[in-house]
Amino acid sequence: QPAAFLMDEPLSNLDAKLRVQMRAEIAALQRNLGVTTFYVTHDQVEAMTMGDRVAVIKDGYLQQVDTPQNLYDHPANVFVAAFIGSPSMNLYDATITIKGDGGTIGFGSHTLALAPESLAARPALRNYDGKRVVLGIRPEDSEDAALAGNVPEGSVITAPVGLLEALGSEIMVHFHIDAPRVDSGDPDAAEEPAGEIGSNAVGRFSPRSRLRTGFFFQIAVTTENLHFFDQDTRLAIWE
Repeated sequence: QPAAFLMDEPLSNLDAKLRVQMRAEIAALQRNLGVTTFYVTHDQVEAMTMGDRVAVIKDGYLQQVDTPQNLYDHPANVFVAAFIGSPSMNLYDATITIKGDGGTIGFGSHTLALAPESLAARPALRNYDGKRVVLGIRPEDSEDAALAGNVPEGSVITAPVGLLEALGSEIMVHFHIDAPRVDSGDPDAAEEPAGEIGSNAVGRFSPRSRLRTGFFFQIAVTTENLHFFDQDTRLAIWE
């Protein structure tokens, strides 16, 4: 009857199907026993699905500790934002312009509306009027505009398709955004520079999308879910 269990990547040598099965087995066992368990893993899916609280560590330093959902919704810095979520968050050098209760975000040749909801939730953004920030767009917050219905003004950008990965339930769309991509600081992340068609942005699209590689298309972005970080500190912009 130990006070705690310590597990160091116990599933790392299993095949994909068995990993999923054992993830559920260990989680159920831990809850039945009610014993605190420290579980170390490089697999964020394991951390997010098994952990009641998750600590993200980089180079021996604690970056953030929170519930899995809060890590996803409110990452403390650029590293956590990119590390939590698969595919990784798209990060770009951008400029904020405030206009009344909203504004615009410019990155490369693209412009998105700064949703009033974002400005209300992140009042500190008003201090960045006319300044550069790090803009974060999660792949799941973009969709083929042809399938998105009534898209709010300022929520659509145009880009060329570089690669399509059809997964049945969804399509991973790799496309090109002509804006400087920001290094997340994750050595395992594929940090590819802007300039290569299809290499520097990823979106999760509906399988009903009829996109074709090499063609330009319109992307609808859920602007109220955008993330913003300070260029110098790399910390999230909130209060």
